[in-house]
Amino acid sequence: MGMSCNQCQESIHGTGCTVRGVCGKDEPTARLQDVLVYATEGLALAAEQQPGSLARHVGQLVSESLFVTVTNTNFDEDAIVLQIRKTLALRDELNGLLVSLPAHDAAQWSGSTKEEFLEKAVAVGIESLSENEDLRSLKSLVLYGIKGLAAYTDHAAVLGYHDDEIYAFYVKGLAALTKELSAEEFTALVLETGGAAVKAMALLDRANTETYGHPEITTVKTGVGTNPGILISGHDLRDMEDLLRQTEGSGVDVYTHCEMLPAHYYPAFKKYAHFVGNYGGAWWAQDKEFDSFNGPILMTTNCIVPVREVYRNRMFTTGMAGYPGLKHISARAEGGEKDFSVLVELAKSCAPPKEIENGTIVGGFAHNQVLALADKVVAAVKSGAIKRFVVMAGCDGRHASRNYYTNVAAALPDDTIILTAGCAKYRYNKLQLGDIGGIPRVLDAGQCNDSYSLAVIALKLKEVFGLEDINDLPISFDIAWYEQKAVTVLLALLYLGIKGIRLGPTLPEFLTPNVAAVLVEKFGIKPIGTVEADIEAMMAGA
Repeated sequence: MGMSCNQCQESIHGTGCTVRGVCGKDEPTARLQDVLVYATEGLALAAEQQPGSLARHVGQLVSESLFVTVTNTNFDEDAIVLQIRKTLALRDELNGLLVSLPAHDAAQWSGSTKEEFLEKAVAVGIESLSENEDLRSLKSLVLYGIKGLAAYTDHAAVLGYHDDEIYAFYVKGLAALTKELSAEEFTALVLETGGAAVKAMALLDRANTETYGHPEITTVKTGVGTNPGILISGHDLRDMEDLLRQTEGSGVDVYTHCEMLPAHYYPAFKKYAHFVGNYGGAWWAQDKEFDSFNGPILMTTNCIVPVREVYRNRMFTTGMAGYPGLKHISARAEGGEKDFSVLVELAKSCAPPKEIENGTIVGGFAHNQVLALADKVVAAVKSGAIKRFVVMAGCDGRHASRNYYTNVAAALPDDTIILTAGCAKYRYNKLQLGDIGGIPRVLDAGQCNDSYSLAVIALKLKEVFGLEDINDLPISFDIAWYEQKAVTVLLALLYLGIKGIRLGPTLPEFLTPNVAAVLVEKFGIKPIGTVEADIEAMMAGA
């Protein structure tokens, strides 16, 4: 049967995974995800032909279905099949099986078994988007941008925040993938995807801050206590809230892992004395760190790596995440909480976490906090104490080539400030880089979606310094990407007019030479080079 997946940075030989994904998904899982994307396109086509505005529940289902297909999110074939059926059922409800949808035979697909889905999957993968490789490349860029967009929009929806314009864009963008539009039309759609990404990140920022307060400068411990613990990973702050409430007074401590680290920065969570610190680093090291943690692990979203037997019976999924053989915590009833009691009871029978480090991490520099320091920052720039800001946001990954980012951070001159968000920070956030007049040289804004904060900060600095173009600021972008949410962030930055972005460790392989050339010509995107040459160029404003 084979598979074809090129949506992440670490695919085999840089040409896509064709037998088994580097992420761990096998051919059936990959193909079922292809079917889910295909079904979602069909839902968009059906919605496109409906009069009036898009019903909100349609947009929400699109978010959920595409989130399932984001790298390292869901490996559970039964859960994926269930999501396919939900998507097809809503599509059929919208079109009543009366409308002929281009490339989507509603009657044939409805009621299919898992085996039948797998048979049909051969014809609906990424390679089916277009016979023209440049059009397929542009369509891939739109699709992967929408996948990341769906993840951010779903996070906001969990907190009760929606943007119907984003949901309407789903319909336009996904329906377009089934059509043979021109390269110019798809290039425009790429930039429109970036505009929707800005809206989604702004929406999620509002959802998080209005619910839990604006992040504050916070020192987070990386050691462990003597109580048993629960480790929470992923990105979902609502799950964090439910878990903290249900563990309060239980004698069980709660620790964050990877992209949940920024939860410590929110005021609403600081009242919980048993919310004790962060355990471990980036997502890709979890197979070792989950073993030594000893207690239950809750995976709330993407970033699951193949689960080892040594901790399989202690690991749980929830939300859009899934993995075969793991217990899945069901969705909360409207107005209620998820039930994490099984984790709490299990934790009580486990040994405390094994200490793997003992130090601190300072973060909480989202836009509200940094803008509160604006006078201090501006004064440092005007005095020459700060010569340049370097945005090093994005993703971490397994490859040794990502040591580039550690080495850049260590070698940057002492008069530079690093702005970061996402798990890329784990390449350098434990380095002792000091401060400039009390301003830490690494300013962590939070999760990958908090790259929005970095854009807000840049736009505010442009205003403060009276500049007409954001690219006239003393700021460089040296971005690491891994999966589709990073593609979404990249498109958002391009939409905001930011040029000259360095992207690594490699350029996305789904970009053909012609499409890559367009991005280079229009936006100045460039691959990373050597540490020394890139630092010299950035300090010179190039």
